[in-house]
Amino acid sequence: MPDLKDVPMNILIVYAHPEPRSLNGALKDLAVRHLTAQGHEVRVSDLYAMKWKAVADGADFLNHASGERLSYARASRDAFAGGLQSPDIVAEQEKLLWADAVLFQFPMWWFSMPAILKGWIDRVYAYGFAYGVGVHDGDRWGDRYGEGTLKGRRAMLSVTIGGRAPHYTDRGVNGALDDLLFPIQHGVLFYPGMEVLPPFASYMTDRLSEAQWPSVAEAFQARLDGLFTDAPLPFRLQNGGHYDSQQVLKPGLGHGASGTRIHLVLPGEPEQLPVGLGSPAPDA
Repeated sequence: MPDLKDVPMNILIVYAHPEPRSLNGALKDLAVRHLTAQGHEVRVSDLYAMKWKAVADGADFLNHASGERLSYARASRDAFAGGLQSPDIVAEQEKLLWADAVLFQFPMWWFSMPAILKGWIDRVYAYGFAYGVGVHDGDRWGDRYGEGTLKGRRAMLSVTIGGRAPHYTDRGVNGALDDLLFPIQHGVLFYPGMEVLPPFASYMTDRLSEAQWPSVAEAFQARLDGLFTDAPLPFRLQNGGHYDSQQVLKPGLGHGASGTRIHLVLPGEPEQLPVGLGSPAPDA
């Protein structure tokens, strides 16, 4: 990856908060200023300002007749292949293809993303664009989890959280943040091929004072500077030989880890293995 300060890059910010004067709004504005000042081109999808349609339905497809039984996945596949998607969906897909990196800025609401952002994912991630891609044959289950349409791009979540940081640890009452974000980072971003950076999390955001803002801003700018140089989360490639024909992690891998962490390449493990072969236990 080139150094962010040396080569102009294209960066898409997908922003989901209803109040422009919120901390989320301030972080989004800071990202635009900081990245633009370094010579990068930045586009923003401000979902609330766009009045983004969050509901996935038949109106997403220009060829869907009113009253016709809707199979959303099948309709998505046919509309994508035939160039018959709703124009707002096409516009967001074009932004994703244009981008070298995608920054998602949103508050954590009820342990996940706001509904409007989930609706963006549901509609923009069309069949044939973000899933249903590649050859499904034998041990290969298509191009996903490290491969796919969005391979070669980077992604990072910037999440504001009302609770305290200790609440989001392994023994914290809310569960570890990495586990809570796993469906987004692994299932939404890594699935179609993006490299995923560790998240930038801001805690106790409803109590953030004006005096505390400079330290938050400084930390965020440092993460923006590493957008193309920081190491991504070492998720295992689906087709990297780590999983068997049923997409179950092979014996000997993930030793000492549990939960979602078994899907990260652990220290001492190879990033890829010969497809179809097992792996000796680390202590063998």
